[in-house]
Amino acid sequence: MPRFAPRFSYTLIAAALATLTGGVLAGGQPDKVVAELQQPHRQFVPAEMLVQFKPGVAQALRQAALDKVGAKFLERLRGDLHRISLPQGANLAAAVRALHAQDAVDFAEPNWVYQTTKVSDDTYYVNGSLWGMYGDTSPLFQNQYGSQAGEAWDAGHFSCKGVMVGVIDEGVQYTHPDLKPNHWKNPNEIDGNGIDDDGNGFIDDTHGWDFDANNKSVYDGTQDDHGTHVSGTIGGKGRNGIGVAGMCWKIKMLHVKFLGVGGGTTANAIKSVDYVTDLKQRHSLNLVATNNSWGGGGFSQGLKDSIDAAGAADILFIAAAGNNGSNNDSVPFYPASYTSASLIAVASLNSNGTMSSFSNYGATSVDLGAPGAGIFSTVPTNSYASYSGTSMATPHVTGAVALYAKTHPGLTAAQLKAAILNTTTPTASMSGKTVTGGRLNVSTY
Repeated sequence: MPRFAPRFSYTLIAAALATLTGGVLAGGQPDKVVAELQQPHRQFVPAEMLVQFKPGVAQALRQAALDKVGAKFLERLRGDLHRISLPQGANLAAAVRALHAQDAVDFAEPNWVYQTTKVSDDTYYVNGSLWGMYGDTSPLFQNQYGSQAGEAWDAGHFSCKGVMVGVIDEGVQYTHPDLKPNHWKNPNEIDGNGIDDDGNGFIDDTHGWDFDANNKSVYDGTQDDHGTHVSGTIGGKGRNGIGVAGMCWKIKMLHVKFLGVGGGTTANAIKSVDYVTDLKQRHSLNLVATNNSWGGGGFSQGLKDSIDAAGAADILFIAAAGNNGSNNDSVPFYPASYTSASLIAVASLNSNGTMSSFSNYGATSVDLGAPGAGIFSTVPTNSYASYSGTSMATPHVTGAVALYAKTHPGLTAAQLKAAILNTTTPTASMSGKTVTGGRLNVSTY
């Protein structure tokens, strides 16, 4: 039996997808999927796949297509997109080919598994080491290779009040003293009454949703350090006399968990992105971006469709470029490598202006660099620690999007993306390695 049978309406998400595709979803890329199945670093759920059926296909024809590979329906993710099971030991590459050959099928792909893109580092904080927030002339401490947030704060641009972002990741200790003031609580849901008050198909999702465990708890203990860490970089409460300050001292963060101890699946990533899009549209939220510090699975047309639908709803998808030290132009790293207009891919910068040795790059596929090495932020049990990774660079950019959206309200996702990329500072280590050839600079926001 499936663990989760979504009951919320897909009307708004389907409408966004229809707008993008003229009413018919684009077919997948079976050759690319099969090639990526041969890559040793790709992980996927054995004996599972995602299948998008063509619109209007009768259930009997859908079942006949699945019968060709001995598959069974597990759950409907949205519209005509389903998660299916295959016989144990089934050859996924052969199943992809066989399903794509069926007239009823639009695309078929593995249920890829994603991981966080964190690299552990020193877990202790030394006063004055929050270099990722510093600028050339920021008060107290300076670092020209920081995000220049200190300069923006000094000019009075520290609040993103009224702006919201989604954090799709592990869970988060939203009761952390530096995070609690900026955690979004669903005002349309009454916690603990066992009723789906806002009609989105999730009961008591007051603080978001956990798609890994299929419950309302978005914090499950100390294993949720990664999600807690990236949240602190985006929205750690500033000027409260403790811990860290995030890019935005005032902001609202919606937390959606899909990464568990063993990582997270494509199916749950799709649900997470769709959940955020639905909440924005259902409640008219000023939600401008999601932070996605994870990756490693193969190409998924289903996930790309969700990212594009979110983009059509003016939600940017900020993605970690990956920590393989490789060129994403030649070896794609998903989701950062999707050619989605609403996606920004982020590389990691060291405090001396060099690109981090672990950071992926790409002259056409990675957009910019941001501080990602030795980044101090919040972790569970009301603590703080220093981590490194493109995971840590990404929330600097997500916070930057929120800062810009605050001072320039009403912009589309395309306009916000252009603003972030057009204000980068040229940086030698990013030249020829990123689209902009530069690093994040929020000093003029």
